[in-house]
Amino acid sequence: MSLISFSHVSRTYDMGTVRVHALRNVSMTIEEGEFVAILGPSGSGKSTMMSILGCLDRPTSGEYQLAGAPVASLSDDRLAAIRSRTIGFVFQSYNLLPRTSAIDNVATPLLYQGVPRRDRLRRAGEALERLGLGDRLGHEPTELSGGEQQRVAVARAIVTDPALVLADEPTGNLDTKSGSDVLDVLRSLNAGGRTVILITHDATVASAAKRQVHLRDGALVA
Repeated sequence: MSLISFSHVSRTYDMGTVRVHALRNVSMTIEEGEFVAILGPSGSGKSTMMSILGCLDRPTSGEYQLAGAPVASLSDDRLAAIRSRTIGFVFQSYNLLPRTSAIDNVATPLLYQGVPRRDRLRRAGEALERLGLGDRLGHEPTELSGGEQQRVAVARAIVTDPALVLADEPTGNLDTKSGSDVLDVLRSLNAGGRTVILITHDATVASAAKRQVHLRDGALVA
């Protein structure tokens, strides 16, 4: 059974008198343990696909199944639980809490799951150690480089032990060295058995993945 299955998925937005066809009849599967890059220029539909994959939005038509479950049939509460426990998100802008230590930033998703504070801090510390930030636990975002902030964001994404990591332009704000380091982290996560989906407009970044899915004007082209 595929972890992700899109069957003729389309997403249309009504913008007043204009209808925007962000995704057009997309069918694809992603197996558990794959590392896939979704590649396309600005306006190709990547962000819309990311939102649907992450259960942040629903298709206008077609079916999205996640681990065999039809997402359209799930309640908002169930979707929120999936986002919390099954999917780890990594964004271009890091989205770290300001004036909050690295370890508390990483521990935040566990707070929403009701994990006791001692266990939250232990697991957050382990995730940061794994990403080479064991000496940065008490540092706030302003005290970290861009590459370090993005690694904190990756640690936050994996601290709940999700089956799927969605990385949306994770190197977009980084220099070449820091971007390469983050891609190495994603490769390592995948090598450990985690499914990774990388959203990018950059063919060089996409080459880090084992498979590429090309989007243009909302449709698959390769």
